[in-house]
Amino acid sequence: MDVKLLALTALLAVATQAPTCNAKPISLVERCWCRSTLNTVPQRSIKELKFLHTPNCPFQVIAKLKNNREVCINPETKWLQQYLKNAINKLKYEYNKHQHDLNHGLHRIEI
Repeated sequence: MDVKLLALTALLAVATQAPTCNAKPISLVERCWCRSTLNTVPQRSIKELKFLHTPNCPFQVIAKLKNNREVCINPETKWLQQYLKNAINKLKYEYNKHQHDLNHGLHRIEI
């Protein structure tokens, strides 16, 4: 018998007798959106920012550019850190102002 044929037969015999794996495939939902990030993206070219935090992935920032291209931005970028800090402070200010108004009987209706 030819050595290649014998090796192929042995391989097929082992493969058919091997126990099947019960592991489930990783769904696309569980994969991280950003596999690589950019450190430099001109702020004036950004149309929209999306923030994703999923259990198995680090914090991800996706920028939709004015040309409709989506890129991942490094969340440690200095301008982005400042942007997030300002946004959080603005939300805290608005929340505190709203709470103050409610405590003093003032109700705002914005049109």
